[in-house]
This record gives sequence, structure tokens and C-alpha cells, in this order.
Amino acid sequence: MASNSDKTVLITGASRGIGAASAVAAAAAGWRVCINFRKCGEEAESLVSRIQQAGGEAAACQADVGNEAEVLSLFEFVDKRFGKLDALVNNAGIITPSSRLVDMDCARLERIFRVNITGSFLCAREAVKRMSTRLGGNGGSIVNLSSAASRLGAPGEFIDYASSKGAIDTFTLGLAKEVGAEGIRVNGVRPGLIETDIHADTGDLGRSERLRPLVPMQRIGTADEVATCIVWLLSEQASYVAGALLDVSGGR
Repeated sequence: MASNSDKTVLITGASRGIGAASAVAAAAAGWRVCINFRKCGEEAESLVSRIQQAGGEAAACQADVGNEAEVLSLFEFVDKRFGKLDALVNNAGIITPSSRLVDMDCARLERIFRVNITGSFLCAREAVKRMSTRLGGNGGSIVNLSSAASRLGAPGEFIDYASSKGAIDTFTLGLAKEVGAEGIRVNGVRPGLIETDIHADTGDLGRSERLRPLVPMQRIGTADEVATCIVWLLSEQASYVAGALLDVSGGR
């Protein structure tokens, strides 16, 4: 824990699900944690209290990562509250009710791509500005949350979401090469079928159980299992890991 005691990680979309689990795991590993949220303020503050009661340091900040002005305010908050930034987890993302392409309108597509792609780009941009040794920083780590859907395509459900995560895969590979010599490691995690609230956003509450037989391990994963991988990638134990896309999908 001592090695991370002065290090700060910003986790976007961290009020629930994988983001919240990652905040708890990072705090347990000694990181100071900035919990970003868009609308679930009570959950975010409850998470801050949980971390503080366990002896960790955390603070919450509201911001829509799809809004550039709010992203700038988020990073200004990190600067003032923690003094520096050592890692970013680009976790914030949205999904919409299941639909075939022929029924998708432009507003849906723009919203998905703005949050899932542009939001990750904006947050990574601001993190690189603060961490790059070329720009006077001390280096750091970025973990982008993708999805197994980027490989599977999600036909008949949400190919827009899957495509946005495919973009994140490419972004991860490109950025890792762009900033690797500047002390920043960039990696991606691709969760598979994980039990989180995001399934409710698809409008298909039984989706997890319906798809469970397709998972070779024959079970649904947990947010904690994904969080463990994320925090490992942030750590010095993964010091020579960059440009990796880690599947956490039970073999699917």
C-alpha cells in the first residue's frame, strides 16, 4: 500500500458497477481516488464514505465526460483536490435499449459515440497533459474500458455500442504507441458478461441469464473480478505491459 499512498487515480463513471468496484479496489491498494459521476450523486458520495471509513482517501466530482467543458472542470477538480494525477480509468460509458440498425436514429448514434468514444478521448487527452514526461509530468497509466462486444459485434442488440468499443480498442493500441516513450502505459480491459446495472439499460433484464450458456466457464462474471484486473494494470506489477487488450470474459 505504501507505494501507492501518494498516487491519484481518476475513475470515470465510478458511482456504480465496474467503476465503483474499481474505486474500492484501488483505494484498498493505497491509491487516492477521484470518483467521477454524471447523475448518481448519492451513490458516489456513499462510495466516498465507504472508502474513507476503510482508511482511504477519496472525493467525488460530477461531470458528463461527453461534454468538453465538464471534462475540463473535472480535471481542474483533480488538480485542486489532489495536486496531481497518476492514473486514469476511462470507465464511463452508456448503452441503450436493444435495437437493430434499421431502427436506430442519428440521435442515438451520436449520444453513444459522444460518451463512449469522444468522452474517453477527452479524458485521456487531459490525463496525458498532466502525466507525460515530455510535458513535465512523472508518467502514469491509463486503462480504457472496452467490451467483449467489440469482438462479438452484438448483432440484433446494440451494434452501435459494440462499434464504439471497437473504437476504444483501436484508440488504446494507438495511444499506447504514441505516449509509451513519455512514461505512460495505456491498456484496455474487455469485460464479457458481467453482473452490473448496465443490463437494465438495455431493457432486457433477463439478458445475463439468457446468455450465460454461451460463456465457456458457464457463469456470469462480477464487477470485482474486472476491477482486480484494472487495478493490476495500473500497478507497477504491470510495468512492462502496454498496448494490451485484456479479455475478462470467462473464455467467451
